[in-house]
Amino acid sequence: MANVEIYTKATCPFCHRAIALLKEKGVNYQQIAIDGDADKREEMIKRSGRTTVPQIFIDAQHIGGCDDLYALDGRQGLDPLLK
Repeated sequence: MANVEIYTKATCPFCHRAIALLKEKGVNYQQIAIDGDADKREEMIKRSGRTTVPQIFIDAQHIGGCDDLYALDGRQGLDPLLK
């Protein structure tokens, strides 16, 4: 099973959508909340090069945000990464 990490904020609707897709796929994931945590936010920016949430990684490969995750799924690219 893939190692899935998702950086989130509690109030982010895109984070909730991305998590919903991961749950629908039955994937275990590590949620890294960056609310009020400057160090975790900095870590996310260093890893992804982006400042927005969510930022999703599968086996340390940066997938991107919510739209990127859904686009990857739409072209049948997500399931192979999750195996």
